Amino acid sequence: MQVRRIDGRRRDVHAFIQFPIELYRECPNWFPPLASTVRMTMDRKRHPFYRHSDAAFFLAEADGVTLGRVAVLDNRRYNAHTNGSTAFFHYFDTVNDVEVARALFDAAEQWAKARGLTLLLGPKGFIRSDAPGILVEGFEHRAALGMPYNHPYYSALLEDLGFTKEVDYLSGYIDRGSHLPERFRDVARRAAARRGYRVKTFRSKREIRAWVPRIQRINNEAFTDLWGYYPIDDAEADMIAAQFATIADPSLIKLLMKDDEVIGFCFVFPDISDALKATDGRLWPFGWMRILRAFHRPGRLSANGVGLLPAHQGLGGGALLYTELAQTLIESTAEHCDVAQALETNVRSLGDLNALGVHWYKRHRVYRRGLTDASS
Repeated sequence: MQVRRIDGRRRDVHAFIQFPIELYRECPNWFPPLASTVRMTMDRKRHPFYRHSDAAFFLAEADGVTLGRVAVLDNRRYNAHTNGSTAFFHYFDTVNDVEVARALFDAAEQWAKARGLTLLLGPKGFIRSDAPGILVEGFEHRAALGMPYNHPYYSALLEDLGFTKEVDYLSGYIDRGSHLPERFRDVARRAAARRGYRVKTFRSKREIRAWVPRIQRINNEAFTDLWGYYPIDDAEADMIAAQFATIADPSLIKLLMKDDEVIGFCFVFPDISDALKATDGRLWPFGWMRILRAFHRPGRLSANGVGLLPAHQGLGGGALLYTELAQTLIESTAEHCDVAQALETNVRSLGDLNALGVHWYKRHRVYRRGLTDASS
């Protein structure tokens, strides 16, 4: 077995993208990301991450067969913000063999140490909106749109290699039969009346694009106190906005307004993961047709963004946003809405979601390992 660092050659990029598709071919609960998104993260000329930071990609192979992959990132903007020396790992996938995992992380560690980094943390991606973590609970349930899914043996491999827990994220769901407590609606109504809050809706993607700068500002300010935060620049904001617009259904996007100021948001998306599974995450030549059909009549929704500016938290705005989330499900064709990745330390958000009636059923874990005392 050998581990090699790959460059941008088409064959290597294809192998990196294709490996998890083959690894999970018989796993009904795993869904691929868009291949174009992964390909973009490997493009040093186009991805804005490389304007301020660096990354390396590794494949583990034996006899021409891919056995595992990993990316390691030196996110200098994150380290500047936290005054740290952390390397992220991302795109970790492997067969159930601790020696393959060890070889991958040895290569990642050597790369990180050469840059003076002392901690390996992950999975955590190239842009702040990438969902973090390894799935450690809820393997019997299908992955939600954009959320990590992996084989159950991943956590054991990481722990065998000396990784320990950094933080957990909880994911849950609400269904059409859930009933929002009337007291929750009362709080929302009083907040709207007393604080002058109102909800803005959208009719077209063109209208959403016009609001993107304001949406990105609030998205950049709402999570400053949460784990993993670091500020993003305009180029990364534009990339997030482009991805956002690609999968957004205008009727599912809601903003919370105070006069003319955006103070909060509720982002719900149609879950197109079945279509991604059927097309191996590829739009061409015919994948876009399946994805378009899934987009217009989703059986499931995915809520991966609810945020409120700190100055307006605790004043009823959260109740108004979550009331909108419940109403969005009722008005859609979907029977189920995933609520993705609430940080376990975000007590206020968890309390609101519990009141909303969310059933918690998945847990993702971010792991850490000090590079100076990593296992050999």
